[in-house]
Amino acid sequence: MIEISPSLLAANFSKLSEELKKVENATYLHLDVMDGAFVPNITFGPGLISDIRSKSDLLFDTHLMIENPEKYIKSFAEAGSDLITIHVEATNHLHRLIQKIKDLNCRAGVALNPATNIDSIHYVLDDLDLILIMSVNPGFGGQKFIKSSLDKIRHLKDLKMQKAYNYKISVDGGIKLNNVKEVINAGADVIVAGSAIFKSENPTTTLSKFINMVKK
Repeated sequence: MIEISPSLLAANFSKLSEELKKVENATYLHLDVMDGAFVPNITFGPGLISDIRSKSDLLFDTHLMIENPEKYIKSFAEAGSDLITIHVEATNHLHRLIQKIKDLNCRAGVALNPATNIDSIHYVLDDLDLILIMSVNPGFGGQKFIKSSLDKIRHLKDLKMQKAYNYKISVDGGIKLNNVKEVINAGADVIVAGSAIFKSENPTTTLSKFINMVKK
């Protein structure tokens, strides 16, 4: 089953309770945490996640685009994250961090920037619940989908089938109604969409269209 993860980054932060209701039929809520160092933007921290935890029944999919993630994983787990994804490029101790996330009763994910090769995570594939393929350069919403990301998705799908790995393949960046089928056909399990949903005229209707398209 293909799942949708609306990205809160594109929501209207002055009306978060209302925005959350618009996407309550999704599976996940994608939470982009940026520190202004690992990526050129600053968003929010565990405080906001804790504040909205009681306002949503969605699975909180927390994507840490930060330096030194090992310092903050516990705070994001305690804030209410269900799944925590760290960047392979941000740590020298990937396996240790994956185990730490799991020890905190969260699912563990690893993200790959567009220029990062899948070989960098081969040794942890059996430990992962999710692999997040960045199909734009991280930092800002509304960017154009990078087509070469499809090859990474296909490769990860092939590996998953060959080795019976349990990870889900998530894809984040530039996904819209007019290209989502291409991403699904390549092998994606989770679709992250921010601007395409929250910046649309009717986010609830747009989310329904995404859900219907992934069912076809």
